[in-house]
Amino acid sequence: MIRIKRTYESPARGDGRRVLVERLWPRGMRKKALAADAWMKDVAPSTELRKWFDHRVERWEEFQRRYRKELNENPGAWEPILDAEGHGTVTLLYSAHDTLHNGAVVLRDYLTAREVGRPCRRKARASR
Repeated sequence: MIRIKRTYESPARGDGRRVLVERLWPRGMRKKALAADAWMKDVAPSTELRKWFDHRVERWEEFQRRYRKELNENPGAWEPILDAEGHGTVTLLYSAHDTLHNGAVVLRDYLTAREVGRPCRRKARASR
């Protein structure tokens, strides 16, 4: 299962592997408080896309399209997340205030769509 959670929320037992999916470290957040298992900058939207979006909801549809295009062009950035998900829950951590319109939402949906086509690979990895 792939979940998303704001970086400012406390870690929980059910989070599983916690992965920060932001290009920039969250403001005011200490490493220990975040309790991330990994920081995967390369899977986050590009700096150019992030700046263009600027959390403007009217740009949401186009942001999603552009970000999915970036993800399609860089599978090496997101495949490790699906591999980890094959062993248990993965929680994608994001720092945006808007819980509905942010890169982690797009990434979760993108990965969930891809995991449907990977059941044999996931089972094979789990049985090793």
